[in-house]
Amino acid sequence: MYRKSRAVALFLLSLLTVGSLTFGQAFAAGEDSRFDALKRFSQVLDIVERYYVKETPRPDLVNGALKGMLESLDPHSTMLSKEEFKDMQESTSGEFFGIGIEITMENNQLTVVTPIEDTPADKGGMKSGDIILAVGGKPTLEMTLQEAVSHIRGPKGSEVVLTILHRDSKEPVDLRIKRDAIPLISVKSRELEPGYYWVRLTRFSERTTQELLDALSDAKRKGPIKGIILDLRNNPGGLLDQAVSVSDAFLNKGVIVSMRGRQEETAREFVAKPQDTDIIDTPLVVLVNGGSASASEIVAGALGDQKRALLVGERTFGKGSVQNIIPLSDGSGLKLTVALYYTPSGRSIQAEGIMPDLEVPFEAPKEKPAPLSSLRMIREKDLNKHLEKTDGDKGKASGKKVETPAPAANEPLPDAKEFLERDNQLRMSLQFVKSLPKIRTIH
Repeated sequence: MYRKSRAVALFLLSLLTVGSLTFGQAFAAGEDSRFDALKRFSQVLDIVERYYVKETPRPDLVNGALKGMLESLDPHSTMLSKEEFKDMQESTSGEFFGIGIEITMENNQLTVVTPIEDTPADKGGMKSGDIILAVGGKPTLEMTLQEAVSHIRGPKGSEVVLTILHRDSKEPVDLRIKRDAIPLISVKSRELEPGYYWVRLTRFSERTTQELLDALSDAKRKGPIKGIILDLRNNPGGLLDQAVSVSDAFLNKGVIVSMRGRQEETAREFVAKPQDTDIIDTPLVVLVNGGSASASEIVAGALGDQKRALLVGERTFGKGSVQNIIPLSDGSGLKLTVALYYTPSGRSIQAEGIMPDLEVPFEAPKEKPAPLSSLRMIREKDLNKHLEKTDGDKGKASGKKVETPAPAANEPLPDAKEFLERDNQLRMSLQFVKSLPKIRTIH
């Protein structure tokens, strides 16, 4: 009996000892777990340095690892080399040399979001949704997004050959495009009928708001402005502060956009303020399509939610995330998604986009393709690893397909007639803006 009791006691003691060891090991493992990933990274780095078929400098391996880590998060976060960081700064001020396209990487395919209007890419026949298979004969499957950008850009007057697969084609074609200066003149305007103006924003760069105010000031000198069509189609976005100030030009109060992220410091709200230059009484139509992204969607969301404008066209791209550009000590940079945008009503546009009040599909003229064709446009929701919008978003705008209204008695100005004939969305927007007070009473 004694031997049996002693055996049980020893067994229990051994269990307690094993248990205490297991608990201690678990505690230590919990303490060290945050370093496990770094140990594994160090191991892999050492193995690659020793055994990879080609000798590769350690800084190149680490830079590649950092770039891969960031690009695995979402389509918009990435590492920027010194040259890439400089290129990004140039793309929002002054001018740069290239062909004029906004591109993204989707499923390892270099895809055109939109060609910038009146640039070599636009004139050369590139379209939203085109897949760039090769640049100068080099397959883009082997390139990162920033590498592709650096290959496409080059000295003014030099040529680049792009192998393109159009969305509506089965066979790729080679496009030989001559690089040119890509000026950041971002605002165009034209009087369509007496007092009715088409104002096109091609992107949001440092001078966009000032160029907009200058265009409207020139229009006022000719006589009263009766209506404005703000055309944001195929506008890929740009600077947040310009999106806010453009919206503020048509508002004198209320929220324009808010942003929220994981950190408190990323939470911000931008509110319209009364200004002498405000245009708050003139009827306004905002024209959008699947190439309207980011800053364009902020403007459309603000003016639509505040009932300041009627939104016409097609669902927008759906890029509702905020990227911070963070300079690093060696001259390189970090582009990191830190928050999501929210419209004044609290809707996130991430991967969903903004549905216009009146859905009007683009109809290409029979004689030739139109530059603003929206066939199968790629949107944020189509991008690999795109961020989903968060729960709790308030409401969704619903589009309504409408019939073309009867033409008004006024005739377009002679130099605008052909311009309107080529573009059914713009033509219909002109009719809407002329009858907008009547439309807004039932909106």
